[in-house]
Amino acid sequence: MDGEEAPRTVAEGLLATLAAHGTRRIWGVPGGGSSLDLIAGAAPAGIDFVLCRHEGSAAMMAVADAELTGAPGVVLTTKGPGLMNAVNGLACATLERAPVMLVSDGFTPAQLAYITHQVFDQCCATAAVVKGYGRGESAAEIGALLDTAAADPAGAVHLDLTSAAAKRVVPFGAHPPRAVAKAADVAPVAALLAGARRPVIVLGLEAARIDPAPIRALAEALTCPVLATYKAKGVVPDAHPLFVGLFTGGTLEAECVAAADLVLLVGLDPVELILQPWRHAAPVAELAARPFPVHYVSPAAGAYGDLATAVAALRGGARASDWRAAEIAAHRDTMRAALAWQGQGGVAPPRIVELAAEAAARAGRHPRASVDAGAHMFSATAFWPCHAPRDLLISNGLATMGFALPAALAAALHDPARGAIAFTGDGGLMMCLAELATAAERRARLVTIVFNDGALSLIDVKQQQRQLAPEGVRWPRADFAAVAEGLGARGFRAADEAALAKALDAALAHDGPSLVDVLVEPAGYLRQLQAMRG
Repeated sequence: MDGEEAPRTVAEGLLATLAAHGTRRIWGVPGGGSSLDLIAGAAPAGIDFVLCRHEGSAAMMAVADAELTGAPGVVLTTKGPGLMNAVNGLACATLERAPVMLVSDGFTPAQLAYITHQVFDQCCATAAVVKGYGRGESAAEIGALLDTAAADPAGAVHLDLTSAAAKRVVPFGAHPPRAVAKAADVAPVAALLAGARRPVIVLGLEAARIDPAPIRALAEALTCPVLATYKAKGVVPDAHPLFVGLFTGGTLEAECVAAADLVLLVGLDPVELILQPWRHAAPVAELAARPFPVHYVSPAAGAYGDLATAVAALRGGARASDWRAAEIAAHRDTMRAALAWQGQGGVAPPRIVELAAEAAARAGRHPRASVDAGAHMFSATAFWPCHAPRDLLISNGLATMGFALPAALAAALHDPARGAIAFTGDGGLMMCLAELATAAERRARLVTIVFNDGALSLIDVKQQQRQLAPEGVRWPRADFAAVAEGLGARGFRAADEAALAKALDAALAHDGPSLVDVLVEPAGYLRQLQAMRG
């Protein structure tokens, strides 16, 4: 945008402001009010409107888009039911710390004087899951909303825009940049680190937002084990000799952390951890954008502010630890072995992920992966190889089902050459299956891999743990390949590893969306859950 203020309609100014912030797509299902004004102005502003099949899925796409680009993700809905359909996606944005703006159609005061159809308080409806609300009264209000979405902790905001407000002409100029994050005082953390002989680094979602090179350099200077939450996978590549595995707050990582004399949290947000008390005795030092009012552990020292400069400052005084390479490798091997198993009828989930990675390598592809909530996520997150941040997308803070397919579609459109793979359970896929039609319309290079076991497997496993009757968690296995074909994607089915390898090769060779429906052997899920969480 020009520095000079110029009169524009609110719709034009909003789109220009979003474009200046780096937004390139708006996802949604429009209504007949301000939605149409925004769609009409999107292309001239350099923004692509993607017509989705469900508002909740559109919001998930906006979350993934925000994580991949760093720009505001935007979801567009009609008033009433459209807005309500998007609310789960807004909760996802806020708990994944992703800057997302919902723009919903609204009612004018004159309309509210006689209309009750579809009317409820839309501000109150989203208040529990958004950080801010506005009505498009001015350019300053829109800019402030976007700043609120991006400010730590990032999250969703709601712009309730009537058609009349969208057409109103107001002055718009360049929105001033947000204040740069303050430098963190790392001295207390550096003092703890200087006295530690066996530190372990735990990476969290904030670490995925910055250049990974200084983090890798710090780990290499310390020669210490590195663990990562789901959302920090790839900050230190899986193949790096210092990378041990996943950190969830469960039992899988406990043996490695028990051998440490200091736990250094780098960008970890407590929203990422499972619902169990902190179990580690070693003191904790923390680098993060801000202190957390609710935390699993009270850090012995913390440095809060710009994460990149804090990591670089610690690197300057770091020295090699007493960890031996063989110890670190042994912890990595132990953690991986705890989650692996072979199928006895159907394909074991770890093998599904390994075979997908092998097929991508044969095809000369390096697709991003997305993972849905459910028992399959243990295998997908542990066995999908990540080389860089955001090689894997997952809803971890909200842990919602129905995330993988929309997120993978956003990733495939973000980087068409790479494309994407969605790892999803049958339950999660049923919640967003219609977005295969969106993928087909867009010819997205997207492979959806369905772990088809005829159950809500994670809940099924928990039911088994409690020795309850198998009720309310299982259903007949659907033929997802046939459904995919009906929605315009290629469909494949596989009941064993040989058939799966063949199907994956064909799916990855297809220049468009495809789906591989895999008959899953679920017998190892209980052991995986026990290994991960205890």
